Amino acid sequence: MLLFSGSAGLRIFLTSQRHTQIGGPYTLVNSHGQTISQAAFEGHYTLLYFGYTHCVDVCPLTLATVSAALYELGKQGQSIIPVFISVDPERDTPEVVREYVERFSPQIVGLTGSEMQLQSVMKAFHVSARRHAPNGSGYLVDHSSLLYLMNGQNHLIGMIPVDTSAHQIASELRRLLPST
Repeated sequence: MLLFSGSAGLRIFLTSQRHTQIGGPYTLVNSHGQTISQAAFEGHYTLLYFGYTHCVDVCPLTLATVSAALYELGKQGQSIIPVFISVDPERDTPEVVREYVERFSPQIVGLTGSEMQLQSVMKAFHVSARRHAPNGSGYLVDHSSLLYLMNGQNHLIGMIPVDTSAHQIASELRRLLPST
């Protein structure tokens, strides 16, 4: 009985707490070296992904999968702006980011910035990133991997795990987006 009461009390406590907001205003640099903020996407759905250009597996697979999912959605997919935000300001210059995202789709908007700018946006989205000690070919960065679907007012609509297929991502986007 004591265990049941304790778990019921914990559930009430957790459900009564305000959930942490995910997202918020940000100002970064696009792949053409221009300062851009989330206001540039006002009125458009965005699908944000945090990664880095020297990633050997998850990031390229995610961008390829997102591109395929948006293609599968057809016209509805064209209404979503995919955004890649670097977590590696040391190596990911605007030029490097531009070359990287263009490998996957010309629709992907690549963003980077200073350490301070990126830390701010990562904090707003609760993204963690940790650089490993250098090895023979540079260093790797462990980072959280989620897709954030934001509406045209920069509010979170949903989060999608990146370890799903293009078809599953397309299905989840259909579910989250309003019918056209």
